[in-house]
Amino acid sequence: MSGTQLTLTVSGGNAADAQTVVRALESAFGPADESPGDDDAPSTVHTAAFTVGTENLEPGRPARSPLSAPVTVTVQGTPAAVRCAGDTLTGTFTTQDRGSVSGDQEQERQLLLEP
Repeated sequence: MSGTQLTLTVSGGNAADAQTVVRALESAFGPADESPGDDDAPSTVHTAAFTVGTENLEPGRPARSPLSAPVTVTVQGTPAAVRCAGDTLTGTFTTQDRGSVSGDQEQERQLLLEP
């Protein structure tokens, strides 16, 4: 059975911050299919995507890494993938939940990650 997609959008901070967030999620989902580039411009939106298998998802527990600035992270995918991503990020960074929206088969969640 093929996997589904988890998409990630990171705004605020810089490319290194976005890459730090992606590395944290790689502990749960494996390597990203698409990752942010090395553009170091502040307040740019960075995106990444992961292929998510159909197996039971477990939150990753990466080492804590500092961010240079607060970043807003939006994850979108199946409810199980979004829950796993949210648990991984809240276990890794200081976070504020900014809300979620549930659709028919997808969910979107937004978090503020603080340095």
